[in-house]
Amino acid sequence: MKARLLFDIAKVLLIARWKQTLVAAVGVTFSIAMFISLLGFMTGLNVLLDGLILNRVPHIRLYNAIRPNPEQPVMRDDTYKNAYHFISSVKAVNGRQEIHNSAAIIDYLKNHNKVTGVTPRITTQVFFNDGSIDLSGLIQGIEPMQENKLFHFDDYIIAGAGSDLVKIPNSIILGKTLAELLLTDVGKVIQVTTAKGETFQLKVVGLFQSGVQEYDKAQSFASLSVVQKLMGKTGSYVTDIQIKLTDLNEAPAMAKSFARIFNTDAEDIQTANAQFETGSFIRTLISYAVGITVLIVAGFGIYNILNMMIYEKMDTIAILKATGFSGRDVQKIFLLIALVIGFFGGIVGLLVGFGLSLVIDQIPFVTPSLPTIKTYPVNYDPWFYGIGIVFSLVTTFMAGWFPSRKASKVDPVVIIRGK
Repeated sequence: MKARLLFDIAKVLLIARWKQTLVAAVGVTFSIAMFISLLGFMTGLNVLLDGLILNRVPHIRLYNAIRPNPEQPVMRDDTYKNAYHFISSVKAVNGRQEIHNSAAIIDYLKNHNKVTGVTPRITTQVFFNDGSIDLSGLIQGIEPMQENKLFHFDDYIIAGAGSDLVKIPNSIILGKTLAELLLTDVGKVIQVTTAKGETFQLKVVGLFQSGVQEYDKAQSFASLSVVQKLMGKTGSYVTDIQIKLTDLNEAPAMAKSFARIFNTDAEDIQTANAQFETGSFIRTLISYAVGITVLIVAGFGIYNILNMMIYEKMDTIAILKATGFSGRDVQKIFLLIALVIGFFGGIVGLLVGFGLSLVIDQIPFVTPSLPTIKTYPVNYDPWFYGIGIVFSLVTTFMAGWFPSRKASKVDPVVIIRGK
């Protein structure tokens, strides 16, 4: 049969039972709209939670680990050369934490085609003096401009600016919780005592809030030169080199390569945050599972409606077959009905889902733990819309396949004789 004739018949059947057609289309529209809005919202939350980690963690960290001396005095004695050595309470070797020739390493990494950015860092433990009370904490020496470029440092500063660390000498940015414990604020001067017992006065030029209270209770930031001065080190002293790559998935292999080339220890983001990777995967899996379940449930609704339509249209099917239409033609007609419902219901569902996403994106979401977030996060990934329309067509096709197959096998003689 000509395709145009089959389209015309399918159109007539759709219009003749327009209420059932509308109910089926609304079912598809609702399922697609919920799929888009729920998946966009849930993956938006996942991106937000992932960002709390990924925005603050390098893909690769170069450092010198503190480890026991592999060669103990007993091993040098010829008497025990061929004996088994059981040594307890082995102390760490007095190795250097400084990365040797760090300036040359940084220059090499900046020119590497798989590296998007690199920045040095120093971490030292200090005591923040609050009257007669000493609060233990950490000061990280950073390059503010590079830190902002690679880790969005300024996004987490709720007072002051990261660039003030370079402009104002002997300055520091405190974690918000730490500042509250010290009863201090921007513009005030605090006193810190180093591990060697030396005391320094530092001016507070900003407050930092990561969203993790325990982190903000002990963390602070200063320029590299200030921390080097606190530790009594030279301007070339660096303990960490933070690296961001063009492809996060290459971090484990490249970490091993850099460790071998630079003779340092290297830690990749997957190894350092294995638990985070697992949690992120499970959250994403749940998001897709919920969305696909909604589509499948809608498919069963379409199946029931088409099934009922076929039972009600037995006379029509018998007449079509009696006038020369084959079983395959009848099957095509009902498949066309299902696909038309899926296509138009899916398109409207995408628009409604996009509208719902826009509404969710405007709902205020203000929490002290996440100062950079003002509204609920929504992910507008076009991939979700592609999945939505494909699943709409696939689901309706499958829902229409079995009823249409049943219609194609109807014997017109039996139907007409029954009438």
